[in-house]
Amino acid sequence: MGKKVAVFRKEHFNAAHRLHNPDWDDAQNFAVFGKCSYPNYHGHNYDLVVKVVGEPNPVTGFVIDMKVLSDIITREVLNRFDHRNLNLDTKEFRSVNPTAENIAIVIYELLRPHIDPAQKLMVRLYETERNFVEYNGSEI
Repeated sequence: MGKKVAVFRKEHFNAAHRLHNPDWDDAQNFAVFGKCSYPNYHGHNYDLVVKVVGEPNPVTGFVIDMKVLSDIITREVLNRFDHRNLNLDTKEFRSVNPTAENIAIVIYELLRPHIDPAQKLMVRLYETERNFVEYNGSEI
């Protein structure tokens, strides 16, 4: 087995959302989600870190060409979510509550088909400077 290297690409996007369960009344939504359940939405400046782990290519020395990775993230994530209302403007969150956890899972699922299956993929999403989640497609 060869030597594995982890490479990281950091990107940024802005999006609005509302945490809300349509089966609950406003009082229960507020009890669970607090201010994040306000009906007029709120926004975040998300930082996204994508980690790819694999063996460097013997010819290029790359695990993955970082320009290619950036292009994939831009096409699959940023163009879809940046400056959008996740609840209203995206099909991915029409029926899924756009928590940081669910956003990370969706981003992983959007990226995974474009990354070599032999490579490991991990998504870290910062909702705020102090609150972030990670998802790697299996148990952490």
